[in-house]
Amino acid sequence: MKAMVTPPDPWSVFALDVGDGHRLHVEQSGAPDGLAVICLHGGPGSGMAAAHRQFFDAARYRIIQFDQRGCGRSTPRGGLAHNTTAHLVADIERIRQHLGIDRWAVFGGSWGATLALAYAAAHRSACLGAILRGVFLASADDLRRFFDDGQRHAPAVHARLAALAPPGARSKLANWLPAALLGARPKEQAALTTAWMAWENALDNGPAAPFAPPTGEALAAAIDKYRVQAHYLQHGCFLEDGWWRAAAALAGLPVAILHGVQDRICHPDNARAVHAACRGSVLQLIEGCAHSPFAPAMAAALREATRRFAAHGGFAGPANRGNLRGAGAAD
Repeated sequence: MKAMVTPPDPWSVFALDVGDGHRLHVEQSGAPDGLAVICLHGGPGSGMAAAHRQFFDAARYRIIQFDQRGCGRSTPRGGLAHNTTAHLVADIERIRQHLGIDRWAVFGGSWGATLALAYAAAHRSACLGAILRGVFLASADDLRRFFDDGQRHAPAVHARLAALAPPGARSKLANWLPAALLGARPKEQAALTTAWMAWENALDNGPAAPFAPPTGEALAAAIDKYRVQAHYLQHGCFLEDGWWRAAAALAGLPVAILHGVQDRICHPDNARAVHAACRGSVLQLIEGCAHSPFAPAMAAALREATRRFAAHGGFAGPANRGNLRGAGAAD
C-alpha cells in the first residue's frame, strides 16, 4: 500500500465574484499546463481540503478547487440566499471560463459527487470525464438511512441527538433536524450542530471513536457549515430533475464510481444505482472502507483512477480490470 502523498502547495489563490453578493475562494495547484480537473468538496457546506490534492499526480494535473457558496473562505460564510445547486453549477462553469480552460475532468466525493453529476450533465461538452467517490443522492432514503436507520450502530450517540427533538420527532430525525437547525436560536443551533457532528463521527469512525466538540470560532464555523447543509437537505438539494437524469445524461462519457463497502454515511446502493443509470461507467466497491476518502485502500484506488485517466483518458476495457481492482470490484 502506498504511503500518504504530501499535497502540493497552491500556486494561485484568488477570489472570484460570482454575483448575488457571493465571492468564491479558488485555488490552483499541481502543473499549470497539466490536465485540468475541478475537485468538488462535500457537505453540502464543508469547504475545500488541501488533502484532496494527494489523489492527483501534481506533475500531470492542474488541480482546481474552490469553496462553494457559503462555505469555507468564500463569503458570506454561511450565506443561504442565492445558494442552490443551480447556482453552484453556474459557479463551476464561471470558474472554467474565467481560467480559460476548454475541457476538464470532474472529481467529487459525497455531496461533491452529486454536484459533479449535476455539473457534468449540464455542461457535458466541457467535461472530459468524471470520478465519483462515496456517492450521495440527496434522496429521502439517503436521509432516513443516515439519521434514523443507523441508530443501532451507535445507540448512545444517536440517543443524545434524538433527545434534542420533541418526542414525536425522535424516530424521524431526517424530517425534523434540518428545519429545526435553521429555525433555532444560537444556543440551540450550537447544541444541534455538535450532536449532528458527533453522530456523523460515530457512523463513519465507529461508536467508540473520540469526538471533541468544537468551541469558539471552530464552533461558529461548524454552525455555518451545518446551516448550509440543512438548507440544502430541507430542499432535496435543489435537484429538481433528480440525480438519475444527470447520471443517464453522462452515458458514454468516461465515468468511474468508487464506494466503500462499509460506508454508513452514503449507502453503497447509491453507487450501484448511479452505475446502472450511467451507461458505460465503471464501478468499484472497496472492502474495508467507509465514507472517508483517506482510508488507505480508498486513497490508493482514487490515485489509481486519476493515474489511469491521465494516461488513457478513460477507465473501461480489459486493462481497467487489472488497474482499478479491489475486493468487490465490478463494472
